[in-house]
Amino acid sequence: MIILHNYRTLFENKAFGMVQYSEPLKNHTYTKLGGAADVFVRPYTVDEIRSLVEITSAYDIPLTILGYGSNVIVRDGGIRGVTLSLAHFNEIKLAGDEVITAQSGASLIEVSNTAFRYELTGLEFACGIPGSIGGALYMNAGAYGGQIADVIASVTVLTPNGKILELEKEQLLLGYRSSIFMKENYIILEARFRLRRGDVREIKSKMDELTLARTSKQPLEYPSCGSVFKRPPGYFAGRLIQDCQLQGVRVGGAEVSRKHAGFIVNIDNATSTDYLSLIELIQRTVQEKFNVRLETEVIVLGE
Repeated sequence: MIILHNYRTLFENKAFGMVQYSEPLKNHTYTKLGGAADVFVRPYTVDEIRSLVEITSAYDIPLTILGYGSNVIVRDGGIRGVTLSLAHFNEIKLAGDEVITAQSGASLIEVSNTAFRYELTGLEFACGIPGSIGGALYMNAGAYGGQIADVIASVTVLTPNGKILELEKEQLLLGYRSSIFMKENYIILEARFRLRRGDVREIKSKMDELTLARTSKQPLEYPSCGSVFKRPPGYFAGRLIQDCQLQGVRVGGAEVSRKHAGFIVNIDNATSTDYLSLIELIQRTVQEKFNVRLETEVIVLGE
């Protein structure tokens, strides 16, 4: 692997998009946490993404994909090698009477809003879910009875050897907070959503209802990584945490939300170590009290 001080020589004057060095990742995560990325790249085109994959592969440089950083904790040591952000790869368009295509860096909320503008129903559940299309596909994101698996038609990906593949819905292996992207090192390029014609007033009413539910129940006033834990079979993670009387418990600047026990909020310049220590405390306490192992939904990156 190439050493840090040689990265500038390797990446300067190359067509990769926007390239930054020693970029603090707390600037790119919803938790406002995380050390620096050795190299932080934001491409604009498929060719730039492909060129980046080729050079990192040729020089054995670690490559980490980062979406909007909404369901991610980056450790305090940062991320070695190259961190690829697709935030600038974000085109959304109507591709048929009932089909919307979105590049992987597009905002899931904006895709939901686009569907509303075209009077298409099916993506109302996503109107308040932060993050990118790529991240939503990776996790099969969902809320309030809807999930990506309900509306996705196909996905275009870039393989580690530079080939572009079209994957149909059945090939995505979408399950509860899981997908083929957790098993294969594909880079998601574009997604196609097959929706239905709907009544614009009903779509708007549903989006308003879900927005009110989120703002009234979730601690949106603080930085957080969203829902920290997956739903254990037969239980609700937030209820278990609440019944352990953990709401308001703090480690450093990280606190179990007093508004929703399933969230950990950054209330006072928390570190990633604070977050991870609090996660372990919650898991240990719930295991001891209820004999239930809470599995994290949030993705942890870096060192």
